[in-house]
Amino acid sequence: MLIFTNNLNKTPKILVTGAAGFIGSHTMVELQQAGYQVIGLDNFENSSIHVADQISSITGTPITIENIDIRNKKALIAFVQQHKDIHAVIHFAAYKAVGESVQFPTKYYENNVGGTANLLDAMAVNDINSIVFSSSCTVYGEANPPVDETTPVQIATSPYGNTKQICEELLRDQNRANGLNVISLRYFNPVGAHDSALIGELPLGIPNNLVPFITQTAIGKRKQLTVFGNDYPTPDGTCIRDYIHVVDLAKAHLKALEYQLAGKNQLGFDVFNLGTGKGSSVLEVVAAFEKVSGQHLNMVFGPRRAGDVVQVYAACDKANKALGWKTERNLENCMQTAWAWEQALAKMENK
Repeated sequence: MLIFTNNLNKTPKILVTGAAGFIGSHTMVELQQAGYQVIGLDNFENSSIHVADQISSITGTPITIENIDIRNKKALIAFVQQHKDIHAVIHFAAYKAVGESVQFPTKYYENNVGGTANLLDAMAVNDINSIVFSSSCTVYGEANPPVDETTPVQIATSPYGNTKQICEELLRDQNRANGLNVISLRYFNPVGAHDSALIGELPLGIPNNLVPFITQTAIGKRKQLTVFGNDYPTPDGTCIRDYIHVVDLAKAHLKALEYQLAGKNQLGFDVFNLGTGKGSSVLEVVAAFEKVSGQHLNMVFGPRRAGDVVQVYAACDKANKALGWKTERNLENCMQTAWAWEQALAKMENK
């Protein structure tokens, strides 16, 4: 359902950064299906240029994703100036691998923090005053779960997590300076794929996340699945995370946008956790995948990975009540749709 404020006399136009990425592409689908005008940008460094066609196939509406890097401030400002009627921005464009960020911290600060600063300048030039920011549960560090929005932000365990903390501080400062309307969505572990199997997680090179490594091992792209650490203080010795289906997550971005455009974000800067409220261990995820797929995974244990926290899962009461949002899908559906997506990729590659 579209929500209009008094100064909107036509369908709101939304700019999505990182639009060809995993969460960005699913959010583009939800926005289009809800009737919004959508424009996207991506540098396609870790995504495919063909995603725009796949989104259009799902929604039946043509869409273009411009090849623009948020680190290129001049190009970003020029792009935004071409679209004078943008009402709000949903900002996904960022590097997101915890392990890689430990190895290449400057890469993460330049892109995630510097790129966000460039985006805010481009928004200011064009008087765009609303942004939904893609944040992360990593801002909570090693906190005792379930974590809610009052849980203190702790020293980050990885450069990736620290970039999310810094970006939230930057957005909060921008709110104080010029009244920027900000909603920061701290989400947990997005997994799964669209039911159409036309879009899903598409890591280039070696995956950094668990589920694509599982599906690539099952399909034969990887010889084995390495589980990083089996000596954590958890029931089965493996890390625990809150795995949320990407479609549920995309719908939450739509709810947050509607909340903003309806003038309900009275705080000006607000944060919401997005998760299922339930933690699942790595071995539980593997078991769920093997159950729905019928595949047996070749799995080995490796050493712990730098930057990983032991366990984290969400308390989402705030998003449930304020945004009118809650998850609809379980872990098995996450694995089922991720596996269907992997199989669809294999068919496309074999054509």
